[in-house]
Order: sequence, then structure tokens, then C-alpha cells
Amino acid sequence: MKKRIPVLKSVVCALSLTFSVLTTASAERPVLPLPAAGEIGGQCQAGIADLNRKVSELEGIPVETEEGAEAFLKGWNRLQISLENLQGPMALLSQVSPDGEVRKNADACSMDVQRFITDLFQNAKLYRNMRIVRVNDDEERKLRQDNVSAYEDAGVSLLPDKQKRVKQILARLTEIDQEFSRNIRENKTRLVFTPYELQGLPKDYIDRLQKDEKGNFLLGFSYPEYIPFMQYAENDKARERYRFAFINRGTPANLRLLQEAVNLRHEMAVLSGYRSYADFALRRRMAKKPATVDKFLADVEKIVVSEEKRELDELRAFKAAVRQIPLSEAEIRRWDTNYWLQKVKQVRYNIDQNVLRQYFPTKASMDWVMGLASQLYGIEFKKTDVPVWHSDVLYYDVIDKTTDKQIGGIYLDIYPREGKYGHAAAFPVQGSSTLENRLPISVLVANFNRYGLDLDELETMLHEFGHVLHGVMSRTRFVEQSGTSVERDFVEAPSQMFEEWAHDYEALSTLPLYCGNSCPQIDRDMLRRLNESRRFGQGIFYSRQALYAKYDMKIYSDKPGDVMDTWVDMEGKTLQGYDQGTQFPGQFSHVVSGYSAGYYGYLWSKVLALDMLSRFNGKLVNPQVGRFYRKTVLERGSELPADRMVRYFLGRSPDSAAFYEDISGLEVNK
Repeated sequence: MKKRIPVLKSVVCALSLTFSVLTTASAERPVLPLPAAGEIGGQCQAGIADLNRKVSELEGIPVETEEGAEAFLKGWNRLQISLENLQGPMALLSQVSPDGEVRKNADACSMDVQRFITDLFQNAKLYRNMRIVRVNDDEERKLRQDNVSAYEDAGVSLLPDKQKRVKQILARLTEIDQEFSRNIRENKTRLVFTPYELQGLPKDYIDRLQKDEKGNFLLGFSYPEYIPFMQYAENDKARERYRFAFINRGTPANLRLLQEAVNLRHEMAVLSGYRSYADFALRRRMAKKPATVDKFLADVEKIVVSEEKRELDELRAFKAAVRQIPLSEAEIRRWDTNYWLQKVKQVRYNIDQNVLRQYFPTKASMDWVMGLASQLYGIEFKKTDVPVWHSDVLYYDVIDKTTDKQIGGIYLDIYPREGKYGHAAAFPVQGSSTLENRLPISVLVANFNRYGLDLDELETMLHEFGHVLHGVMSRTRFVEQSGTSVERDFVEAPSQMFEEWAHDYEALSTLPLYCGNSCPQIDRDMLRRLNESRRFGQGIFYSRQALYAKYDMKIYSDKPGDVMDTWVDMEGKTLQGYDQGTQFPGQFSHVVSGYSAGYYGYLWSKVLALDMLSRFNGKLVNPQVGRFYRKTVLERGSELPADRMVRYFLGRSPDSAAFYEDISGLEVNK
């Protein structure tokens, strides 16, 4: 799968807190444990020992009787809660803890947890119990089917030698995922740029940069440093150098890791009787098979490539006019794209992304997003002091306004720092289970500019908070069905739908209330220009997204090939071609982790997001529709198949017209 108020008190040192894997926090306030580095190993092993005891208990339950079936499903749910109590905090701390030893030991614990999970889903006794357990309703039936599928995906029904090999593959894939992420996250490279190379950049940006003893500037790979540079630095060579380093920040080691992951997934799929990993993975998703995805991406490309060509031609013409050079010499390379897009938008629409930061102060924008969610969904966020892993992190109780009861908790960790996860993501560290009075916890992790957001970053904030809401408003009986546990090609739909509030006047007009009216208000004319400027560049953006999705499907096809050669060939056929020496796949973390053979889901989910948006009928600040959406989609998690939830919310079958209108700008006849 893109922030605060008074700074919190207890920083990383809350390391003295107890780390319990046997119980959850009190129902009144769900909070995360923060173990010290030296405590993680022992507590991890104790937690896994407890999990194994629970497995033994489940093996002995006779599931053929009504009483036995109920005991088994409840016991299974408690096992999953104990597993999540161990797995969730470790997955988060490995990405966000300021303590390198905590990150390292959390990674090691996550490896042990993955081994347990593989053993769990290769347990023939539990597989038998899960297959034949009596169920009483749709939720239990889906829980049973989803877990039977998980057992079969882990190779439980394979011959012993094949099952053993699948176990080895799954363990190695976890190691690869961790190492791939670590190579990017721990990269401390600082590039040196002269004052001359920073010409064109805003003064407030330059004033915040580190300098060396010679007065040159030192820039790393955080988004608040990289993105403005690519938008405003006038020096073509400087932008080229920065982009080259940024794209290659995980390689060459990560290219080897990606190749190994692709080969291992292909081997696992073949062991399980499938032609490709894409066939293996997609049978559990909305799309069902690779051919459906391939056709969908071809349909998207048919529209967006012509838009991309038109936009690139306009950028070339603009560059030629500004620099007074022949059109034939006005190339737009990839390190030029954002710079010239920004220039055109300044002239054509009078929109400057850096000026927009005055309209969207970061803290006020975060408060606005929470206020918007409060109004739409009937919830309230109450800032509360709890131990956190860094002083920037804030925690909020989430309260239902109707009942005045707590329904969950959220952490916000939105500013960059060394050693932290470098993108924007929501971590669903704790799920909901009404059976056990368990409240969910979601964590927003991002790397926003501290002083203000541009429109893209505001959309990212809404997007990731959409994931947070999907997790924290969950009210599922079983923890496995909580929040974002939906099909991979639906999971981005709620978050992408929430992005659209960044383009709504009624919603945006309330933002100044969250900065004490010290920030300017966007008027209707400015919003019109913003929305028009947003459309310019969509062909370039969607063409790139389609390329990423096609590449992902290609490397996980029945003929995987060399990951770098495949990229060079595919990018080389695009309008801007392949940039010699760049190794993009080495930082394309999606295809290594949970989005392997699934990146198309961003575009697929966009279809559903824009279709669901139509239910608001143009009035986005509509609590009546918002609360119906909360009840029919957000609270349900994966209790029902995604297409059923969408049909219930819309009152009809999904339709793709809104998506194709959005990416083409043309009305689609139904």
C-alpha cells in the first residue's frame, strides 16, 4: 500500500513495559507493548510456546458435535488473538523503532512467528478439524473456507517432501521480505549538492537542509527532501543524479533478493499444481485468474497511453518555449517530468505545490482528516497519553458518538527519521473480536513534511487514514476477519475512496478551523483550478501504474525470466523509454511482499472506490451515507466477500464507468 498536537512524553524508553502475548490490553484502552531489545527474544519464545500449547488443545477437540464445533471455533479465535498479540507489535517495531537493536530483534521474532504460522497451516489434524467443523452462519462458513484455503496454500495436502519444501520456501520468503525492506530503510546515504545545484528550490526548503563543512548541502532519501527537489530544482543534471540514486537505493542486493523471491514463488506454485504464482495467488482474489487482470490492464492502457502522449507532447512544447530551443531538442526524461509538470501547472492553472503547503499545514491537515471522519462516521478521536516509541508519535482513543463507548485506538507516526520505514502505510496491528471484547488498533506511519502538505500528500494522508479507519471501525466476531483482511484486490478501495474528499469544497472549506484560521481558505475558483491541474498528468501517472502492474504480473507468470531484463524490456517500450543504469525493481517492495501478483489491485480497487463514491451522489459530507457505509463495509471486515458488501452498499452490481471517466476525462456511455 499515503499528524499532532502536543508532543508525547515517554519516548522509546517505555521499554520497561511488560510484553504480554497471553492477554490483550483492557477493553477500555487497547495499547501496544513496547519491549526493550533485550526482552524481545525471551518473550518471543515464551509466546510461541504458549501458541503451541493452544494448538495442542485444539487438536483434541471433537468438532463433529455442536458443542465441540463451538469450542473449536472459539479456541481457534483465541489462538489467532495470541498470535496477533505477538506478530502485530513485532511487525510494527521492526519498521518504526528508533532503536536499531529493537528493529533487529523484532525482525528475528517475526521470523520465528512465520515458522510457527507455517507449522500451524501444515498441521494435518487442525486441517481436518477446520474442513469438517460445523458452522451456523455466513460468517462462520467464510471463516472455515478462508482457513481451509490457507491450509491448502501452505501445502498441507502435499506429499511430505513437497510439504517440507514449501515450508522452507515460506521461511525464506519472510527473510527476503525483511532483508529487502531493511536494505532500503537502513540506507544512510547522503548526496552532496552545491548551492548552484539547488537553484529554484524554495528558501524554506533550503534552510532546513543539512550542510557539510564546505557549505554544500546533504540530502537523503526521505520524501520531504526528494519530492520538492524533483519539482523545483532547475539543474537538469542535479535532478538526474538525485533520481538515479533514489531509484537505486536498494540495489544491487535487492535485485538478487527479488529474483530469488520470484523463483521461489514460482517453485511453490508448481509444487501446488499451478502453472504460475499468479494463477496460484489470484484464485483467492476478486479477479480469480491472470487473464482477467491482463484484459483489465490492457483496457486501462488503451485509454491512458494516448493521454500520456498528449501530456508529454505538451510538456515538450512548453519546455521548448521556455528555454527557446527547437522542439526536437526538448526531451522530457523521467527526472524532468515532475519539474515541467509543476511549471505548466504554475502557468496554466496558477497552482504552485509549495504554496499549497500554506493551505495544508501538516498538523492541522491531520486534525481535519480526523474531524472529517468524525462527522462522516459518527466517531470521535480523543488524544490520550500512553507510552510510545518516539516523541513524535500520538495516540487517540476512538469513541462511538452514539454509545459513548471506545471502539478502538490509533497511533499516528507521520514524520521522517533515520531508520524508519520510508513510505506511507497503515499497520493493522490488532484486530477486532466481539467474541473476546477485543478492540482494534491501527497505526498510521508516514514521512510527511512537518510544515505543510501539497495536494498529493494530502491525498496520501487521506488514503492511509482510510486504511486506518477500515481497521479501527471493524466490529467482527472473529479477529481473522477484522478490518483490512479483505481480498487483496479490494483492500485499496476504501482508502482510495477517502482520497476524494481532498477535492471537495464543502470538506476543504472547514480545514482552516483546525489551524485557528491562521491558514488561508481555498475558495471555489482555486479548487476548480486545483482539480483541473490534478487532471493534467493523470495519463503519465496511470500509464506508470499500469506498467508496474503489468511488470508484477509478468514476473509472476508461467515464464518469470530475469527480473531486471524484464524491466528493461518493458520500460523500454514506454514513451519515455528505459533510463540506462537505473534498477527500479530493486526498490519495488510491493512485488516482494504482500502485493506480489497483486499490484493491479490499486487500479482494480480504484474502479470500486469511484463506484462506491457515487453512492454519496455528489454530496461527500453526508453523515447518513457515511454511517451506512460504515455499517455495510468498514465494520464488516472480511466477514463477507467484497463483491457482496459492495453490492449491498450500492444497491446494485459494481460498475466501471466512473473509473474510465476519471482516467480519460470523457463520459462513458453505459
